[in-house]
Amino acid sequence: MLPDRSTILPEPDLPNGADLLAEGARHAARWTVGPSAFLKEAGETSEHDYKLRRMAEGGIMQHAQLGYRDPGKSIRAYREIWEACRLRGIRVDRYGLCLDWSMALPKAVREKATRGTGMILRGVEDFVELANAAPVAPHFGDFVLGFPAALENTQAALAAGSTAIGNLGQYFTFRIPGHDDDIAATRETVRALGLIAAQPVPVLVHSNIDDGFGAHLTDLASCLGLILIEREIGRLAGVPVVHCYGHHFSDPLARLAFQRALALSGPAAPGSMIYGNTTSYRGTPAENAASLSSYLLVDALGQATRPTGHAINPVPVTENERIPEIDEVIEAQLHAGRLKEHALDWVPLVAEEEADAIAVRILDGGRAFEKAVLKGLAEAGIDTGDVFELLLALRRIGARPLEAAFGPGTPDPGMIGGRAPLVPATIVSEIAEMAGAALTEMSADVRTSLTGSGLKVLVAAGDVHEHGKMVVEELVRQLGLTALDGGVSTDPEILAARASETKPDAIAISTYNGVALGYYRTLKAALAEQGLDIPVLMGGRLNQIPEASNSSLPVDVGAELEEAGALLCRSAAEMGPALAGLLPRSADSAL
Repeated sequence: MLPDRSTILPEPDLPNGADLLAEGARHAARWTVGPSAFLKEAGETSEHDYKLRRMAEGGIMQHAQLGYRDPGKSIRAYREIWEACRLRGIRVDRYGLCLDWSMALPKAVREKATRGTGMILRGVEDFVELANAAPVAPHFGDFVLGFPAALENTQAALAAGSTAIGNLGQYFTFRIPGHDDDIAATRETVRALGLIAAQPVPVLVHSNIDDGFGAHLTDLASCLGLILIEREIGRLAGVPVVHCYGHHFSDPLARLAFQRALALSGPAAPGSMIYGNTTSYRGTPAENAASLSSYLLVDALGQATRPTGHAINPVPVTENERIPEIDEVIEAQLHAGRLKEHALDWVPLVAEEEADAIAVRILDGGRAFEKAVLKGLAEAGIDTGDVFELLLALRRIGARPLEAAFGPGTPDPGMIGGRAPLVPATIVSEIAEMAGAALTEMSADVRTSLTGSGLKVLVAAGDVHEHGKMVVEELVRQLGLTALDGGVSTDPEILAARASETKPDAIAISTYNGVALGYYRTLKAALAEQGLDIPVLMGGRLNQIPEASNSSLPVDVGAELEEAGALLCRSAAEMGPALAGLLPRSADSAL
């Protein structure tokens, strides 16, 4: 059961979804899909139609992620990757253009926001210049839809000739530090959807489920169900919502089956792309190349046998170490181009029947989940026919409570999420395995000292990436300690306030996007204002982009963090000794 409307949406005067869609549509008088080098060369009016043609031709499309901090370098990459691949007979069909998280905020406040490692495009002309640097479909995804700047960023993306815009999935889970006004984010997102719906050509609304609810669910059937719900949101708004997945799909059979479930799920616009299984990148570039080939082969086979229009995404093998350079992106694309040729030779060897059987279970469970969620929301008093109310209610409730209440699996209190999944999501087992591996790396003395110690650890992500936080939480639980939820993209001041409320023995921060030192210093100052002196463990990418630098590359700030008092955990296993060091020690004991 869900809480009633007064708990989910207590505000008395919320905007009306239809009115917001109409407001957005009126902007179409000025903002429409502009010309682009891609559309001109393709001879099409939209990526939607281009994909339909390529699917009919039997083509397997390729996608690359771009977005260096320096816009000039991004423009150079746009050109060089296309040209280098063209000369080798490989077509890169689309680019995902990664904006900085500060781009999620309106221009009026953006300059004062904390910057990440991504690209800032200051005006419409910058969007246009970048998107027309080569005849590749521009996909403006991260930090466009789902945020307070959704409408103005959508306007600029359309002007640049982009006919695939996202990332709607981020609306449900991403929070921008210092700016967590969910009503404003929802209002501007709905207005942007209204503008997209009013375009004279189909514009794909992209949603990455692994950035959204998918990363929180234990059942692939639940993931498919939420895709169907997002399609319903698209129906209400009059736009085609298409989906990306892949970050957390390491099991080849589950990966293929999920693609088949999408293919079976009914009429839908061509998908955006299948993201690389980047969570499997844990080793050297040579080791990561094996993971690259593994997931690309599955994705190419899926498109060859049951095309859904998803482009395959060869992620450079250095991605787990740093932002890949242009030549590394080129190498990955050439690798994918050659692997597609090999993939066709594997078609007779694929056990399609097994994948299809799993796909049917995913689809049946997903449809049941969709129906149950929408019925539950309606019974709670949510107007499921109003796109604004539906979006905001889903965001506020969250994925895990929805799955716990309506998941297609059978109730089981012993399972994560409280249900035995129909088809387990691999992210759950991966996180448990990674935490278990970290646990085995710790000494027996450390593990023994922590077991039963009663330590409480407040765990938070300093940016929008939750995967590291989930590993830390699981490790804390496996150590027999208490993990307190500090949130994702949590402002240091808010985290300090939570620490004041929950009284943890330590705070553990997972960080990724080049802000480690600044975040730590701000957090310590906020804790001091609360009169708290709580040890802070810092893990993940312990780096920061130097002030006044236009480089895309952050530098390691481990020494500075240590000097400032942080407890460094460059691996999850290092958490054990760091936490053990906080325990009272007898005079004759030593760990």
